[in-house]
Amino acid sequence: MLKIIASLMAQSVKLHMEIEKEREAFLEEKENLKQQLKGRYRVENIIGQSDRMQEVFEAIHRVAPSKATVLLRGESGTGKELIAKAIHYMSPKSKGPFIKFNCASVPEGLLESELFGHEKGSFTGATAMRKGRFELANDGTIFLDEIGDLPLTLQPKILRVLQEKEFERVGGEKTIKVDVRLIAATSRNLEELVSAGKFREDLYYRLNVVPVFLPPLRERKEDITILVEHFLKKYNEENQNSVKITPEVLNMFLNYDWPGNVRELENTIERLVVMAAGNNITSSDLPLNIREQSIKARYTVQIKDALPSTIEDIEKAKILDALQRTGWVQAKAEKLLGITPRQIGYKMKKYSIQEVHS
Repeated sequence: MLKIIASLMAQSVKLHMEIEKEREAFLEEKENLKQQLKGRYRVENIIGQSDRMQEVFEAIHRVAPSKATVLLRGESGTGKELIAKAIHYMSPKSKGPFIKFNCASVPEGLLESELFGHEKGSFTGATAMRKGRFELANDGTIFLDEIGDLPLTLQPKILRVLQEKEFERVGGEKTIKVDVRLIAATSRNLEELVSAGKFREDLYYRLNVVPVFLPPLRERKEDITILVEHFLKKYNEENQNSVKITPEVLNMFLNYDWPGNVRELENTIERLVVMAAGNNITSSDLPLNIREQSIKARYTVQIKDALPSTIEDIEKAKILDALQRTGWVQAKAEKLLGITPRQIGYKMKKYSIQEVHS
């Protein structure tokens, strides 16, 4: 009997150790997955080696550990949401939620409910209490994209949340306290909106604590090559493909202005990888707008390069004609050309015009 009991106890201890080992492995895997998720949005994983992007990275590293409100400014497609996520995951609030909301994506009549929530019965269709984005973002970060499209009627409520950390739901009387970091973004000129009376000046200054300007892709073209490599690798892996681009195509990418910025470049690469008939993407595979602008840019450069020599050829021919018509008498040639003795001497030396008349 004692042997049976001892055997059962030994088995129990062994089973407990195995369960504990599996639990530790699970927790370790969970932590690894969490770190991978954070790593997706670290600044180091945002593609950019240009001086302009290095300035952005430096600003993010400085502001992320603080509680300051950040205003991301730049054209559509420059990566404002990605930067906002990087700031959040590098901040003390990284363990809290990251809630994003586009102020231009919801009709004005529903915006207040979306941002601040509503009580049951507060309006037709409000069949239950609902929390808004600010309440959901408590102890974390809320990212308000296209803040410049926020109606004037809602701006005082946003200002109150920033200053007092409190609000009421639509149809409610209870004041709700929140601890939320706000990151806002806009592609619009807020200063012009303030001047036009379409954006509150006090809210503008409250948002503009730390402005970060994201440059358009056309102003950091040195990043295009590494962005192309990154997106090619990404979509080749997703589609189990091995598509490459030719040097000619890369040059066309470099000559294109990318009005849709990084988003347009990524979408273009994905489309080319998916639709590629062979392993090499050539210029004939590119959208017409990229091909046309690239050709226009190339010929513009050629014309600008050729123009100075064309002007010089014309000027040299005029001087030679004037000298020949005046029997190589420089004083007469000067009057004919309407220039000074010093100027004609300089031009003759510049164009290596030798006097042939004695």
